[in-house]
Amino acid sequence: MDFFIINTLSGLTYGMLLFLMASGLSIVFGLMRVINLAHGSFYLLGSYIAYAFVHKGFNFWVALILATVIVMVLGLIIERLLISRIHGNETAQILLTVGLIFVIGDITLWIWGGNFLSIPMPEILSASIQIGESQFPAYRILVILAGIVFATLLWFFENKTHIGMIVRAGVDDMEMVGALGFNIKVVFSAVFVFGAGLAAFGGVLGGPILGMYPMMEFEILINALIIVLIGGLGSWKGAFIGAVLIGIVDAFGKIYIPSLSMLIIFGIMVIVLVIKPSGLFGEVEA
Repeated sequence: MDFFIINTLSGLTYGMLLFLMASGLSIVFGLMRVINLAHGSFYLLGSYIAYAFVHKGFNFWVALILATVIVMVLGLIIERLLISRIHGNETAQILLTVGLIFVIGDITLWIWGGNFLSIPMPEILSASIQIGESQFPAYRILVILAGIVFATLLWFFENKTHIGMIVRAGVDDMEMVGALGFNIKVVFSAVFVFGAGLAAFGGVLGGPILGMYPMMEFEILINALIIVLIGGLGSWKGAFIGAVLIGIVDAFGKIYIPSLSMLIIFGIMVIVLVIKPSGLFGEVEA
């Protein structure tokens, strides 16, 4: 029983990190119709920047905030100078964002090298919690709670705020939102920056667990894309359910059938798309 609980919690930990990544990616896809394949680079860049701040003597929590803000500013610059110029051109978006992956990847490789790095976890959370005869790191419990808190905040933002209603309406019909007099460019920029911030935040939280290494952005991006497809474009709820599912399947799959764990994840995606092509919570376009 302890084994099952520990591995379920481990899966939830990874799932919450993927949720922070995938929810922003899903909303950007659903609202802006922007294929941002560089989203994984925001995740990795956030963790590297936080690593730099921590090794300069900054507190982990300060590094978390600073890294998130810096990546959000970078996201705003990229959206305003690059993404906004090719809106509606999917081919150009793919080529541009793939190029950004390699540019950001080479910059991080140049600055931090190619060795595996890890952010030291906060000392206050370095202890473990007793679960039966086993122990589970307290820091991972924090990551799970952070994912749940962000899911709750996204629910509140979407359903209880004026801006959230605009974003929700924009996912269904952005042209209508523009016709009602809202500044689409501002909405686009805000959503893109928010998505970049979520990815960076997840990257920092994942730093003490997953570490950082070259090409990690591709691994994270692939899992995030699978979650977006399972959950449905533009749906944070779908991203949450998909992330929990993939996190738990990944945790148990790597224990029982490690050679087929990735195949199972892709199999789940295929089954969901066959049953509901728009994803669990996606809307079918007319």
